[in-house]
Amino acid sequence: MDIFEDIIFENKNFNTELLQKGEYENCTFKKCIFSGCDLNSFKFIGSNFEHCDLSLANIHKVVFRDVQFKDCKMVGLKFDTTDSFSISIAIDNCILTYASFYKLKLKNMVFLNSKLDEVDFTEADLTSSVFNHCDLTNAIFSATNLEKVDFTTSFNYSIDIDSNKIKKSKHAKHQLGGLLEKYQLTIE
Repeated sequence: MDIFEDIIFENKNFNTELLQKGEYENCTFKKCIFSGCDLNSFKFIGSNFEHCDLSLANIHKVVFRDVQFKDCKMVGLKFDTTDSFSISIAIDNCILTYASFYKLKLKNMVFLNSKLDEVDFTEADLTSSVFNHCDLTNAIFSATNLEKVDFTTSFNYSIDIDSNKIKKSKHAKHQLGGLLEKYQLTIE
């Protein structure tokens, strides 16, 4: 597998210009289009994606180690099919809707200012992670470890406190309805 280091890719459409399969270390992708691309078995280590569209890309067996996504559109990504032993990503100001993190270990992960509508976190371990100013409309939390997770600035989430581990998680008072929704209480 070829190794590519310290390269900046800018304004590339990888639907028409093929990205060579390989290992990309400390590379930066700016304003690139990966939507629908087959990235099967690629490796991204210490790389940054800025203003990129990765929607519906095939990320099966992809290695994402110390990778940052900033201002990206990432609709429908199946992170649960990536190389789960090495996944370490940061999400900042992204549209990450309809994505899946099923059964992944994502301890200490940081989601910043992002739209996480209908993201599946079923059976994921998010211990000590942070959701800072995130919209979690219809996000799925089922048998998810949310211990010590900080939700204080996030909104539109619904978490069943009986089917998830939520010990020592943090929540804003105005979001308590999202924790008690199944009980059909009136909170004023």
